[in-house]
Amino acid sequence: MALNLRQKQTECITRMLNLNQPVNATGTANEEVYKILIYDKFCQNILSPLIHVKDLRKHGVTLYFLIDKDRKPVHDVPAVYFVQANQSNIQLIVADASRSLYDSFHLNFSSSIPRPLLEDLASGTLSSDSIHRVAKVHDQYLEFVTLEDNLFSLAQKSSYVQLNDPSAGDREIENIVERVVTGLFCVLATLTVVPIIRCPRGGPAEMVASALDQRLRDHLLSKNNLFTEGGSFVSSFQRPILCIFDRNFELSVAIQHDFRYRPLVHDVLGLRLNRLSVQGEKGGMKSYELDSSDPFWVTNGLSEFPEVAVEIETQLNKYKKDVDEVNRRTGGSDGAEFDGTYMMGNTKHLMNAVNSLPELTERKQVIDKHTNIATVLLGEIKERSLDSYAKKENDMLIRGAIDRNELLDVLKGKGTKLDKLRFAIMYLISSESINQSEVESVEAALRESEVDTSAFQYVKKLKSLNVSMASANSASRNNIVDWAEKIYAVTAGVKNLLSSDRQLALTRTVEALMEGKPNPEIDNYLVFDPRAPKSSSGSSHLKGPFKEAIVFMIGGGNYVEYGSLQELVQRQQPVRHVIYGTTEILTGVEFIDQLTLLGHKMGFGSSTAAPTH
Repeated sequence: MALNLRQKQTECITRMLNLNQPVNATGTANEEVYKILIYDKFCQNILSPLIHVKDLRKHGVTLYFLIDKDRKPVHDVPAVYFVQANQSNIQLIVADASRSLYDSFHLNFSSSIPRPLLEDLASGTLSSDSIHRVAKVHDQYLEFVTLEDNLFSLAQKSSYVQLNDPSAGDREIENIVERVVTGLFCVLATLTVVPIIRCPRGGPAEMVASALDQRLRDHLLSKNNLFTEGGSFVSSFQRPILCIFDRNFELSVAIQHDFRYRPLVHDVLGLRLNRLSVQGEKGGMKSYELDSSDPFWVTNGLSEFPEVAVEIETQLNKYKKDVDEVNRRTGGSDGAEFDGTYMMGNTKHLMNAVNSLPELTERKQVIDKHTNIATVLLGEIKERSLDSYAKKENDMLIRGAIDRNELLDVLKGKGTKLDKLRFAIMYLISSESINQSEVESVEAALRESEVDTSAFQYVKKLKSLNVSMASANSASRNNIVDWAEKIYAVTAGVKNLLSSDRQLALTRTVEALMEGKPNPEIDNYLVFDPRAPKSSSGSSHLKGPFKEAIVFMIGGGNYVEYGSLQELVQRQQPVRHVIYGTTEILTGVEFIDQLTLLGHKMGFGSSTAAPTH
C-alpha cells in the first residue's frame, strides 16, 4: 500500500475529534458525544485543507473557536483543544480551566509538549483548583499541513532568510534546524515509517539530516515508540528513502515563471491552503476550493495553460451534448439548461434523467469554476506577457545565454516590477559567464523601472562567491553558520539545470537516489540509517531501487517542483511513489521578497522603494 499522508493525517485528526477513542469503519466513534473544538491559528491551518464544517458536525463538534478569542462558558460539554505547545497557549488553557469554561478539557498538542511547559500546565491548573477538569493530554505529532495526498508543508515562514542571514548566530541556526527536524519527525510518525535518509554534504540539508537521524535513534530506543505500532511498512522488506535538499541546491525553480496550470494558479492568483479568491463574472469576489475532490484540477494541474483552455471547451461541449441527450429522451427542448422543467416522456427515461441530474449539476459547477479561473488567468497572462517570460527563461536555462537586445527588450517591456526582477535574476543564474557591461545595463534597466535591485545584487554576490567557494568549502567545516558555506552551490551544475524535457535537477537527483545504483552525481551524498548501528551507517545496507520516496526542500518549495516529481512518478515503471514536502510553499514573488531582505541585510540598498507586487 502506497504512503498516503493526507489519509493518515485525516485519520489521526478524526481520532482526536472523537476524544482519542477508536473510530469505527464509518469514521465516527461508537458513542456520539457533542463537544466544542478550540484551536490556534497554526492548527486551524492544519485542519482547513482536511476537515470541512460538515465533517466536524459528523464527529459531534457543534461549536469551534480560536483559542485567543473571547468565549462564553458552555457547561456539561467536553472541549477538544488542538494547539501548538507554547507558553501563550498554556497560559490561555490554564485561564480557561480556572474559569471552568467547559466540563472537561481534552488537550491535544500538535507536537510533543516539552516538560517545562507540562509542569507549567500542571502547576497552573493545580493552583486554580481546576486540574480535575483536564481529562487527557496527548502529543499528536501533527505539526505539518497536508495539501494533497503527496504534498505537505511545515508552514515555517521565512526559513530561507533565517538560514542564510549573514548575521545569524550558531544558536539561531540550531533552533531553526530543530524546528524543521520536529516537523519532519511528525510527518514520519504519522506515516509510521523510519526511512533511510540521503542528502548532499554541507549546509542546512546535512544539518537537518544528521539531527533527524539522531532524533529517530533516540526515539527508537524507547520501548513504546511511535514506530512499533501498525503501519504498512513495519513488516515490509523495504523502507522509503527520505531525500533532503536545501533551496540553494536549485535556486532557479523558486524564481522562474512557469506556464503550467497548477503553478500558474498558485503564482499568479495566490492559491493558499487549497483555496483562492478571484473576480467573478458579474463583479464581486468568488472563492473556490481546489483539491483532490476536483477531478478537473487533478487531471489538468500539470498541463500547459493553452491545453487547459482547450480542455475546458471540450468538457463544456461534452456537458451540453449530455444535457441535450437527456432532454431529447425526456421530450425537452435541445440546448436548454438541465433544470427539470422540460421533463416529460416515459417513466424510465424520467428516472434516468432524475438520477443524472446531480452528476450533471456537479460537472457544470466544476466547468464554471475553471472557466472563471482561466479567464482571470488569461487576463493576467496578456497584461504581463507571462507566456513570453516563461518561454524566454526556459530557453535561457537550456542555452545558458540570451541575446543582449532581447534581454533588455524584456526588461523594458510588459510585466510588473517583480516580473522583471525575476527575469533579471534568472539571467544571472543561467549565464555560464558573467559579462560585466551586460550586467550593468541590466541593473540600469531595472533602476529605470524603479525596481529595488537588492535581490539582484544578492544573487550576483552568490554567483561571484560560488567559483571561489568550491575550493574553500572543505576548509570551513567547523563553523556551521559560515555564510559562504551555506550559500555554496547556488549555481553549481547550472548548465544541466534543465534538460530538453524540462526535467529539474532535483527530479533527476531523486530519480538517481531511488534507483540506488552507483552514479557520479550522487556518490558523495551522505547516508543515514536510524535503524542501523551508527558505525555501519553507509551504503552497504542501501538496498535500491526504492519504491517510495519523501523529498523535502528546506527554505521554501513550490508547485513547479511538486509537478515535476509527480511527472517522474507517472512515467516510471514499475510504479513508484513520491511525497514532496517543504518548510513553506512560496510563490516567485514571496521568494524574491526573501532574497530582497537578504540583500538589505548584506548592505545592498536601492534608491527606490521595496518591490511592489
